[in-house]
Amino acid sequence: MKTVRLTAAQAMVRYLANQMTEEGVPYFAGVWAIFGHGNVAGMGEALAGIRDQLPTYRGQNEQSMAHAAIAYAKQLRRKRAMAVTSSIGPGAVNMVTAAALAHVNRLPVLLIPGDVFSNRGPDPVLQQIEDFGDGLATVNDCFRPVSRYFDRISRPEHLLTALPRAIRTLMDPADCGPVTLAFCQDTQAEAFDYPESFFEPKTWYWRRPRPDENELKRAVEAILAAKNPVIVAGGGVHFSDATETLTAFATKHNIPVVETQAGKSALPWDHETNFGPVGVTGAASANAICENADLVIGVGTRFQDFTTGSWALFKNPDRRILSLNVQPYDSTKHDAIPLVSDAKVGLELISAALGDHRFPAIDQALKQDWFAKADAVTAAPADGNLLPTDMQVIGAVQRASRDSTVVMCAAGTMPGELHQLWKAGKPLSYHMEYGFSCMGYEIAGGLGIKMAEPDRDVIVMVGDGSYMMMNSELATAVAMGIKITVVITDNRGYGCINRLQMATGGAEFNNLYEHTNQANPMQIDFAAHAAAMGADALKVSTIADLEAALNGAREAKVPTVIVIDTDPYPTPEGGGHWWDVAVPEVSTRAEVAQARAAYEAALKERR
Repeated sequence: MKTVRLTAAQAMVRYLANQMTEEGVPYFAGVWAIFGHGNVAGMGEALAGIRDQLPTYRGQNEQSMAHAAIAYAKQLRRKRAMAVTSSIGPGAVNMVTAAALAHVNRLPVLLIPGDVFSNRGPDPVLQQIEDFGDGLATVNDCFRPVSRYFDRISRPEHLLTALPRAIRTLMDPADCGPVTLAFCQDTQAEAFDYPESFFEPKTWYWRRPRPDENELKRAVEAILAAKNPVIVAGGGVHFSDATETLTAFATKHNIPVVETQAGKSALPWDHETNFGPVGVTGAASANAICENADLVIGVGTRFQDFTTGSWALFKNPDRRILSLNVQPYDSTKHDAIPLVSDAKVGLELISAALGDHRFPAIDQALKQDWFAKADAVTAAPADGNLLPTDMQVIGAVQRASRDSTVVMCAAGTMPGELHQLWKAGKPLSYHMEYGFSCMGYEIAGGLGIKMAEPDRDVIVMVGDGSYMMMNSELATAVAMGIKITVVITDNRGYGCINRLQMATGGAEFNNLYEHTNQANPMQIDFAAHAAAMGADALKVSTIADLEAALNGAREAKVPTVIVIDTDPYPTPEGGGHWWDVAVPEVSTRAEVAQARAAYEAALKERR
């Protein structure tokens, strides 16, 4: 057996560079890295030596560069991924939030945090925690519950088994999620005689699991027995490349489709069977159909509480759930009829079994009424002196967008209003991280999306609260020459949570800046801040000026940041469903008592 002597770090990056997809491209598009003690000597030297084959990108924060890697993978339907390496201690723990985000959303990212010395010579090393009862524990054990696969590389030969397991997990349609390989810093630098065959290019093929025949039979029987079925399209539709299949299925059998946050853009917004967004942030048209449905057909959805209205949305006493999902865990939630299968394959087989079976005509008036309401709240205001609403901002961005535009967001007010109001055309023209709803994902995520699809316009919608939490990758986008457009809606605090606080009977407290215990009012010049990082930045005061700025941003050579003040209180009416947020049973506030009574009444609707 021929061998090659390499350090463990050199072996790891060489192996990663030689993992290929069936499309003939490297699976790993690069490595994000912030070096420190724990990875600069080992991984740093190894990455420098392979930079022409496996590029390294430098981020500003470990969490945000991991967000960029995750967004990259999501935008490419999990067909490619990135790795992220950090030092030990705080650098590593910074990535735990990103790992949780990827875990919730079933997205691939390879995390390689530095770890303590396996030989324990300098024990305790700088930034090492010490567990008084566990000599094996390090801060990287925080990654265990938020990783699909976790391993600690404490000997060079561990890579021979750990790396294939890692890639298997990242590329598995059912188990896909974050992988953490905690890499002991002395091990990174140790040499070992590796088999040369370990580094030969390897092609990985996408697996499309087919359903069990009995499960398929029961699924078809359930659909044939239904009178008012509805399809809930989730993110799995995109990951399976099943958007065209779903469109054909819904059209052939005349079944209405509603979309989750992750599933939005599975069908064009104006397709005859697309009745819009579902659930808490949904449209009246979609929720009305779901309330009456006797069969809820989930396709690639994990039935999050925002989708189901905390399981109070589906009110038909005869309703059943059919869950088509590649992950068995998701397919059996809430006593669903399971169909464990790839979404595309499953829909094709069901359609063949249904033959020409069609359901009665769908009332298009529901959809027309909803979009009339949506158009009204997103229209430009007649009085340009009024403080704009977030809904009007969305309308301006929509009018300035093109077919190639990707609008993205993650947290705050905008996810709910974009889900309700945005008219998504092409698949993946809507990129929302709402599984974890992680503040700070937005700008880093926009960077990752643009790296994945350089020819598409990327518009990042972010509130002032999320911008304050994590904005540093804007400087990275400037340095890399990656052009994105960022729209900052400044409602001077956490407007979304302030409204929720009021809705549950609470007094306005500690959310908007004016309601906080601060001696001096916060007055932040976001445009000046963004300009200081190298972006083209300006502040506008009207919707007309916003549209003009968005059109001008197309010609910019660097990222553009547009800031606009918005009213923190208005929100779309007549669309979204109830959401279970527990209200205190006892309070001195009459408003809380009223909210509690309404809450208890709503709980009775949950099934």
